[in-house]
Amino acid sequence: MQQPPETKIVESYRIACDGGEGALGHPRVWLQIPKDTGWVECGYCDCKYIHKDFAEKV
Repeated sequence: MQQPPETKIVESYRIACDGGEGALGHPRVWLQIPKDTGWVECGYCDCKYIHKDFAEKV
């Protein structure tokens, strides 16, 4: 059984994701959280980043 993708609450609208597992991660990518939706998902690891202002809305 696979683990569900991780969800992180962040304070910035522009964040970097590298999978967070050192050599087992993925190439670092920069993600821009849209200010109208408040969240974005990483295309590599499916981690969902939610801006703190939208934490209760998503």
